[in-house]
Amino acid sequence: MKYASEFRDPKAAKAILAAIARAADSIGATRERPVHIMEICGGHTHAIFRYGLDKLVHEGVEFIHGPGCPVCVLPMSRVDECVEIAERPEVIFTTFGDAMRVPGTKRSLVQAKAAGADIRMVYSPLDALDLARRSPGREVVFFGLGFETTTPSTALSIQAAAREGLTNFSVFCNHITVPEPIRALLDDPHMTLDGFIGPGHVSMVIGTHPYDFIARDYRKPIVVAGFEPLDLLQSVLMVLRQIEDGRAEVENQYARVVPEHGNPVSLAAIADVYERRPSFEWRGLGEIDASGLRIRAKYAAFDAEEKFGIGYAAGPRHVAEPEGCACGAVMTGRIKPPACPHIGKGCTPETPLGALMVSSEGACAAYWQYGGVRAAAE
Repeated sequence: MKYASEFRDPKAAKAILAAIARAADSIGATRERPVHIMEICGGHTHAIFRYGLDKLVHEGVEFIHGPGCPVCVLPMSRVDECVEIAERPEVIFTTFGDAMRVPGTKRSLVQAKAAGADIRMVYSPLDALDLARRSPGREVVFFGLGFETTTPSTALSIQAAAREGLTNFSVFCNHITVPEPIRALLDDPHMTLDGFIGPGHVSMVIGTHPYDFIARDYRKPIVVAGFEPLDLLQSVLMVLRQIEDGRAEVENQYARVVPEHGNPVSLAAIADVYERRPSFEWRGLGEIDASGLRIRAKYAAFDAEEKFGIGYAAGPRHVAEPEGCACGAVMTGRIKPPACPHIGKGCTPETPLGALMVSSEGACAAYWQYGGVRAAAE
């Protein structure tokens, strides 16, 4: 199968890179700094570093790493609450693997597991649902985490549990949405962003219209992109050509996967199961209005916050980040990971200070794996 190789063709990449250079030179003639393009998705950040695109593009283009890693933006207080639930003797706590080592104020989930908590890694909320069917004497809790990409699968699991009348299955809901933090970044007077590479997997669910406000209200171009090197290079070129032409539009480079109006089945499940929280805390960004989802009252029996009286059901709480941890500044594009004094020293994948070093989509993990930080530390 040669499908992927078509999006990794060196000859095609050289042609796009040459076009990017011409466009960057044209734009650079009228400004003193590079064009700042934020890739919102952590998966894009890793692809950029994996394929060395940050080194291949013209010096007039600079990638700014955005907050599109759901594990990374989770505040430490929510990790603490996960541990509190997991340490209950009646609970089997289930989670995706990249959340296991995210540090809380006292311990991570993997440390709680080592101390005796029954915490199990799953690949889908359906795995947790099946575990609940097979463990009628235990409370099975799924750590619902992610942007709109993973939200539908959790919603469908809750619907299935309701149909079956399972009383020992619940979700600790930490699902969040992409458009609201983008608006918060654009409203930040310290940010200098010229355009966006939009998330591919999220857009597969919600479509392209939720980004209309970026072009309409802020006059910034955004191009929804795929994850192969040619996808990303073409998306950069599309952003640059909009800037050259004085346009600000929502364009869809990933049209082979992303429909304009999203996935109707997924959107219907989301609308049925969830409603917006008044606000939700984001690591590095603080409280953002209507940026988090909570389980609707009709499915309250499957809401772990209600069942265990924890989280927002008990009142929100704020926990300060570890002293010196720069995760918030990295996620909001204020600094790059190498500027953090702890990276590769006090903060490594084995002993992380923050989530960006352990998540599979974290910017610090990308610099560790592909950006030379690991080699320097060794």
